[in-house]
Amino acid sequence: MIITQTPYRVSFAGGGTDLPAFYQHEPGAVLSVGLMQHMYVTVSPRFHKTTRVAYTKVEIAETIDAIEHTIAREALRLTGLGDHLEITTVGDVPAGTGLGSSSSLAVGLLNALYAYKGQVTSPGQLAQQACDIEIDILGKPIGRQDQYAAAYGGVNYIRFNSDHSVDVEPVPADPGFLNELERHILLLYTDQQRDADTILKKQSEGSADKMTVLRQMRDLAGELRIVMGQGDLNGFGALLHQGWELKRSLGFGISNAGVDDWYQAAIDNGAMGGKLLGAGGGGFLMVMAPPHKHEAIRKAVGNPRELPFRIDRRGSRVIFISDRYTF
Repeated sequence: MIITQTPYRVSFAGGGTDLPAFYQHEPGAVLSVGLMQHMYVTVSPRFHKTTRVAYTKVEIAETIDAIEHTIAREALRLTGLGDHLEITTVGDVPAGTGLGSSSSLAVGLLNALYAYKGQVTSPGQLAQQACDIEIDILGKPIGRQDQYAAAYGGVNYIRFNSDHSVDVEPVPADPGFLNELERHILLLYTDQQRDADTILKKQSEGSADKMTVLRQMRDLAGELRIVMGQGDLNGFGALLHQGWELKRSLGFGISNAGVDDWYQAAIDNGAMGGKLLGAGGGGFLMVMAPPHKHEAIRKAVGNPRELPFRIDRRGSRVIFISDRYTF
């Protein structure tokens, strides 16, 4: 049996510039971190000459083509593995909450399948092949940031080039600053799950009319990288706020009245900045505020469920290998 652990991600700025509709005209960039919430994937041999895939449902398929779980099916095809396998996926957080779960699944599954074959793969290869599956094969209208954030983990400035190549630059932030950043950030669940593909499709189709705003969002990712390197918490919070105002100005269903009310309540109670994570429409609202302001913010938005914000310094990794038996 192989078990992999792959982080979800939090993107601070630049989302939308990782879509081809933007980066095929000029380079895109995001600043993101791996999150200490994970997708777990197990791969093990199966006695029966079938493939069993367990996620929110359980499939037992006679052939690879019959597997309904699209990412599992295409990952098996890409890695050249066939039947006689048991695959399970377990996520710390549900899909549709803005943390890049589908890409964490794709990266983690590829990592597990290659490990099952006895092959070591690089983060770059895992991320690129996850993009191949999600974007090129399955035709999802998504960008390329989530796959790289999941594969590499840590704090990264990620650039997207017109030839579809991606450059990942670790940000040399002081550990003390990162510890304070972790203490300042709240991840508040809006209790709304949404279809990111729908929002991203609208954004891709409308990017040509929003290039000026998207360019400003990309540039903000670079500015955030600078203030992070300088250890400037106040500057970081102010830029987060500026980035959210830009992002919500795009429209496309990115925000809604409920999210806007929560965000304003957080600002009124001492937040420095924040943003809705992922494509928008629901999921987690990230708020940055001094720790002594957190309780007032929680109360102002109705004490929602929340996640601890902790940065995972590592990317997708194999955490367990047992002896393999082939039936």
